[in-house]
Amino acid sequence: MGYELKTKETESSVIEFIESVDSPKKRADAYRLLEIFTETAGFEAKMWGPSIIGFGSYHYKYPTGHEGDFMLVGFSPRKAKISLYFATGDSTREELLQKFGKHTTGKACVYINKVADIDEDVLRKLIRQSVAYLQETYPSK
Repeated sequence: MGYELKTKETESSVIEFIESVDSPKKRADAYRLLEIFTETAGFEAKMWGPSIIGFGSYHYKYPTGHEGDFMLVGFSPRKAKISLYFATGDSTREELLQKFGKHTTGKACVYINKVADIDEDVLRKLIRQSVAYLQETYPSK
């Protein structure tokens, strides 16, 4: 039995999930991000696991033989911060993040407090760059 990725695409409603976000400000930000991501990534929003809104997907296979599917980009309006998911491993990401506005970075996520803190044009560039990078790195068959 191999490693199983917990975060999988589900059939849950993205809108119902956003409506369940407690904070009205976070809910408004989630709708704004939904609009930006949908427009920029060019994919329909899908729920990935219980709390991540993802766009597009790619199939990866590691040299270890581990393989699976994951979203190209996404976000999650969590209680403390909003998590943004972009491709890692691309040097352009760091350059773009320098112009992004107020954020912190984790291993795979970029965290923001609110959309007002960031540059939406840079967000669009990060989304486009992630999609292009992942589609190039993991071309679909």
